[in-house]
Amino acid sequence: QVQLVESGGGSVQAGGSLRLSCAASGYFYSSMCMGWFRQAPGKTLEWVSTVNSGGSRYYADSVKGRFTISRDNAGNTLYLQLTSLKTEDTAMYYCAMGFLSVGGLEESARGQGTQVTVSS
Repeated sequence: QVQLVESGGGSVQAGGSLRLSCAASGYFYSSMCMGWFRQAPGKTLEWVSTVNSGGSRYYADSVKGRFTISRDNAGNTLYLQLTSLKTEDTAMYYCAMGFLSVGGLEESARGQGTQVTVSS
C-alpha cells in the first residue's frame, strides 16, 4: 500500500510562487504515473497535472504555462512548481498516484492534501 504525504502549501499574494512536494512511500510500481488534483471550496475535484514514469507531462488548460510538474529520478518524490498564482488557484492540493487516463489521472492513491491560499 502506498502512502502519499504533501507539503509546501501556504499563503501567498497573487503573482507569487510556491513549490509543493509529495513524498511517496510503501509498495508501488515505479511505472505508475503521479499527479496533482485540487479542490476549491464549494467546487468539485479538479485534475491539475500528471507526469508519467518516462517524464512526459500533462497539464490542465487552467494551469498550463504557470505550473510545472516534476518527479525525482527514483520516482519517490513529486513536485509542483506554482508560479504567477491567481486567486482562483486557491484550493486544497492533493498528490495522487495511478494511471494516465482521459481525465488526466485514474487514481489508485491520494494524499491528505496541502492548502494553497492566494490573496489579491
